[in-house]
Amino acid sequence: MVKKKKLSVSFKTFLIVLTAILVGFVVYENRADMVETFEHLGQTNGFVLLALIPEQLFMYYACGQIFFSYLKNRSNVKKFSKKEIFRISTELNFVNHAVPAGGVGGLAFLTYRLLPFNVSAGQASFLYIFRYAITTVINYLQALIAIFALFLFGLVPMEAQWIIPVALLMNTGVFVGLSLIVYVASSKKRIEFFARSIDKLTDIFIMIVTFGLKRRILHYEKVKNYFLDIYESVKIARENKKYLKSPILWGIIYSLCEIGTYYIVALSLGRPELLAYIMVGEAIGSVFDGIVPYGLYELGMAGVMIALGVDFPTATIVTVMTRVITLVFTIVSGSVPYYKAIKDRK
Repeated sequence: MVKKKKLSVSFKTFLIVLTAILVGFVVYENRADMVETFEHLGQTNGFVLLALIPEQLFMYYACGQIFFSYLKNRSNVKKFSKKEIFRISTELNFVNHAVPAGGVGGLAFLTYRLLPFNVSAGQASFLYIFRYAITTVINYLQALIAIFALFLFGLVPMEAQWIIPVALLMNTGVFVGLSLIVYVASSKKRIEFFARSIDKLTDIFIMIVTFGLKRRILHYEKVKNYFLDIYESVKIARENKKYLKSPILWGIIYSLCEIGTYYIVALSLGRPELLAYIMVGEAIGSVFDGIVPYGLYELGMAGVMIALGVDFPTATIVTVMTRVITLVFTIVSGSVPYYKAIKDRK
């Protein structure tokens, strides 16, 4: 018992120290952007920027409700209070934005955080993929609306029209990828075949990187049970589509808040006309965010805005300022709850 407790404490310490190092890395990597943001703060309307505080907090809550409005229908899951929903959402946002691990870090933390509420790893994975699917579809639709508006008012330069099919193809590719995941997860035979394939490929990879010293890192039964758990979650969702209404509604609200964050910064700079450009850029940026570990979200977003005709200084200032302000707010609002969640976990 004593050894188990010491191991638990040492793991918590390792996790906290590792997170602090990763956050430090993110801050260090963004130091130039932080200086640039500070230099441009004088150009903004401070009262408009203050709207980011309630907007960001509400966005965290909306993100959490995508998960928890679905989980409340599962009888085996312990009930969440509104305080717990908000706290876990804030912690998850901290991990997703302040730790450079892409969606993998967020999924790992969500799984770890929800286990005490009787939410299995497979259920957490289903919810995480489901949330990404909702926001991807909504981003795709809002990008279509924005593109239509830009064309309607003749705001897309001839030399930049290539960005439209590229934007649509990228979002369509992600949508197709998510559809394949649903296809595989909808069949018990397909999910078992996928589990066997993952198990074999992992064994081959481990043998190669360890030069044959280690032949196995995963156990097939555990891998199979994990994917079967996802299959059961997909099956339940398909049989009870009414469970998906609230998560989809909250997903729409969350996506609008993501756009709203950039738009508030644009408004503070006196550029209300940038809404449609932000909608298209955010849709592309979210694709980058989902497929790369770190650093290309803002590059993709700013690049699309510039290609569509927004001048380089404005596109970069809006993107960089939003990135830095939300990063700082995320660290300030989420670090303490995150560390407390790790420390208090039994």
